[in-house]
Amino acid sequence: MGKCVEAIELRHLCYFVTAAEHGSFRKAAAVLETQESTISRRVRDLEDRIGASLFHRHSGGVFLTLAGERYLRHARRILRQVRESVTEAVIVGRSEEGRVRMGIFSSLASGFLPDLMRAYDRRHANVQIELVDGNPAEHVAAIRQLQLDVAFLTGKRDWPGCDATPLWSERVFVVLPQSHDLAAKEELHWPELAHEMFIVSEVAPGQEIHDYLVQRLADLGHHPEIQPQYVGRDNLLPLVALGRGLTLTSQATTAAQFPGVCYRPIAGESLPFSAVWSPKNDNPAFRRLLSIAKAMSKGRMTIND
Repeated sequence: MGKCVEAIELRHLCYFVTAAEHGSFRKAAAVLETQESTISRRVRDLEDRIGASLFHRHSGGVFLTLAGERYLRHARRILRQVRESVTEAVIVGRSEEGRVRMGIFSSLASGFLPDLMRAYDRRHANVQIELVDGNPAEHVAAIRQLQLDVAFLTGKRDWPGCDATPLWSERVFVVLPQSHDLAAKEELHWPELAHEMFIVSEVAPGQEIHDYLVQRLADLGHHPEIQPQYVGRDNLLPLVALGRGLTLTSQATTAAQFPGVCYRPIAGESLPFSAVWSPKNDNPAFRRLLSIAKAMSKGRMTIND
């Protein structure tokens, strides 16, 4: 029985259903653009494989036997399921549906990332986008395990086992109280910040900001005073407003205004952002996102040039 079932091909079912619907091998052959003898032979093969007659033959055409009537329901369901599975595969392959999981390390308030999401949504509105906060190490670990499709990370570091491409840069800003003496300046320089106290969050990107401050101020021969705060960014900026210390942020974040604080750029400082992904990732919805991101990046660089 198993071998008989395995020998049944989709074309057998297609010929059978078409002949049943038109009541004639000749008419079925015309619809399927093949020979009448081919329809007759394949239907006979199908009957031999299942061990039952499906049609009564007569000079005017064919009509179903009782076994044929019952088998027709199953054959139609099988063909419908095959068509639906093919359609679904085509839709996913064209990125018309699916899911993209993105690890983010930048603000969505403004800049490249929200512009990318809007551009992608215009083309692929049915694709679900899931955003995941975290630090670079967590994101890359998830990418290697194919739990994330892509992460947008700062810096130009090489991550073993991953592909990466630079996409955009953001200026670095100091966040300080509006009452601070430096708030009167339009742009700041590192020597002006050497003796300031900074606060950073314990959650991402707090550690990265800490390391960035240490690196920049160490070049001036000064080890900065940095206090960790066990709060997220939304509660860190009110602490800045209260005069508990300064902090750093990227340009995209400055679109979000908080009472009592102001943003001032640091001269000559910018952060490069790159997309990082696994070369084993074959998610077509993600691949389309990456293609749009690269095109946007190239277009912006051309304009800037």
